[in-house]
Amino acid sequence: MLKTIVSPTLFVAPILLNRLQMYELRPQFSLREAVGYLKLYLHPQNNYLQTVQHNLRLQKIITAIGIVLFFVKVLAWWLTRSVAILTDALESTVNVFAGLIGVYSLYVSAKPKDRDHPYGHGKAEFLSAAMEGTLISIAGLIIIYEAIDNFRHPHPIQQLDYGIILVAITAVINFVAGITCERTGKKNNSLALIASGKHLKADTYSTLGIIIGLILLYFLQLWWIDSAVAIIFAFIIMATGYRILRSSISGIMDEADHTLLDKMVAMLNRNRRENWIDLHNLRIIKYGGMLHVDCHLTVPWYLNVWEAHNEIDILSKLVKEEFGESIELFVHTDPCLNISCPICTKTDCNVRQHPFTKKVEWTMENILSDKKHHL
Repeated sequence: MLKTIVSPTLFVAPILLNRLQMYELRPQFSLREAVGYLKLYLHPQNNYLQTVQHNLRLQKIITAIGIVLFFVKVLAWWLTRSVAILTDALESTVNVFAGLIGVYSLYVSAKPKDRDHPYGHGKAEFLSAAMEGTLISIAGLIIIYEAIDNFRHPHPIQQLDYGIILVAITAVINFVAGITCERTGKKNNSLALIASGKHLKADTYSTLGIIIGLILLYFLQLWWIDSAVAIIFAFIIMATGYRILRSSISGIMDEADHTLLDKMVAMLNRNRRENWIDLHNLRIIKYGGMLHVDCHLTVPWYLNVWEAHNEIDILSKLVKEEFGESIELFVHTDPCLNISCPICTKTDCNVRQHPFTKKVEWTMENILSDKKHHL
């Protein structure tokens, strides 16, 4: 609603439209839309901070669920004395610690930019995921140790039916929580939530395997099955921990996300404009849920500042429509050179020095390069 916009914005928006019309740029939006865009520019952090705060609330709920499920599994272990159920309980201990770390990391990443952190605090999520991956791997090693000890010194298992029921309940709750967490994390570009979701789903799969093993144990009365099941799922847990740790280290080291870059290149090729002669030196860096994108856009050298800025605004709008509002986009405009003429598709250029020869398709190689495109 317009009445919710601060009054200075209402004064600036008509002026902006008039100036654009003076330069015959004819923007394709109304006064109401112009006010909306201007509000976004005046408050660029609002959407991002709201997203991070939503992530933080969800992580708190997940942590609370993890604490409850941990005590349920401890009860199941106390009733049965099964090392396989102890395996599940130990992993839930990791869930609790990882959840608390995740809450803190999302709390830190929700802080706005400041002078000491000009890109925000989003990297805290990568540290959280790294610690969670490490804890998961350590839990796997502890489980293997306990299982081997149980092979050497077996002990009777009791009240297995009650244990199976309790553990099955925790599996269902974990799966629902994990799916919710991972979907929200992917939607909001939160590595901490994605890591928590994957962890909870992995916990569910390992719990299901443990339940199958316990059912076999219940009917066959082969006590070594308890330890065998624990060892198998310990290795699965460690593999999950490694994947989470690897992903977090990639984020900390700003490793290129080729899937994200491929998506960006495809979107740019679909929406390419005549005035976008080439786009190069593209870089995408993740800061938690925020994406930082910068690139060089080559435009006709005779465009004035307003016209060139209009091309940047169109590019910015396309990127945000594709990847969401949690994006910082910095575009440096370059003037075209004589070498640009053979690849320039602009048909109404009156200063062309060379005839058009061939359209250069934007690819991962030339769009990441720090050089203007040419034949």
